Amino acid sequence: MRIALVGAGAFGEKHIDALAQVDDVEVVTIVSASLEEARKLADKHGIADVSDSYEETLKRDDIDAVILTTPTPMHARQAIQAMDAGKHVEVEIPVADSWADAQAVLAKQQETGLVCMVGHTRRFNPSHQWVKKRIEAGEFNIQAMDVETFFFRRKNINAKGEPRSWTDHLLWHHAAHSVDIFQYMTGSKVVAGHVLQGPKHPELGIAMDMSIQLKTEAGQILTLALSFNNDGPLGTFFRYIGDTGTYIARYDDLVNGKEEPIDVSKVDISMNGIELQDREFVAAIREGREPNGSVQSVFECYRVLGDLAAQLDAQDGWS
Repeated sequence: MRIALVGAGAFGEKHIDALAQVDDVEVVTIVSASLEEARKLADKHGIADVSDSYEETLKRDDIDAVILTTPTPMHARQAIQAMDAGKHVEVEIPVADSWADAQAVLAKQQETGLVCMVGHTRRFNPSHQWVKKRIEAGEFNIQAMDVETFFFRRKNINAKGEPRSWTDHLLWHHAAHSVDIFQYMTGSKVVAGHVLQGPKHPELGIAMDMSIQLKTEAGQILTLALSFNNDGPLGTFFRYIGDTGTYIARYDDLVNGKEEPIDVSKVDISMNGIELQDREFVAAIREGREPNGSVQSVFECYRVLGDLAAQLDAQDGWS
């Protein structure tokens, strides 16, 4: 399978490393608005071809699929372009930064029948998989989830600490991980939600703190706190509170409520969530099936985010 990687930033490199572990898959070109950045990444990983034209890349008949690690505001448009060109597409989270654009991506996938997968990596991290398997076995039922997404950010930089041209967003990017995994784990539709945000940063133009509450039709609740003001341990930490125990997932580590470690090393073929995500993308294409993380399967997440965004818009006009 021949793949075009679009976006030469921090997550682009994570996908190159992940795909190197998958049999019979080749990243044949790296596409970036900056040929210099594309060449720098390509040379590091022994990839010969680079391009600064996404449109021309999509015309190539030697490319089967594309992976988009581009700025969030470009995701929906570029995913639709890929499917219009007959290419399968995996787009990094979020699939869109508006409810209308998310709907447009799903409509295009349904029209073309191509694989369109969204990078909701938490579905693939072994720590979360372990909890999911307990739920599926009838050994654990979620009553509540408490999630903290904490970063320290004062400048517009990526995961490598490099400047970037677009602004990250607590709701459309970071909350998307937690809203989706909440619905994925509970298997229940969100029927109520509330959101509050703190002041917007004078330069970044985004809220630096946010609080979200959700409730499913089965009665489970999610309490989600997000902040770019946290000068302490960084990352997203998930607490699953259930009828037979409590589990805390910190990336690939899992402990119970007493902080006793749980071995998740044998849950899947790898401990790398992005590798497992990419393996699912490739397998779905080869097997002609819908992947876990398809735009269809994560669609409810974006409905909820759209509702929350509308609440924030209304609050901006509140007096």
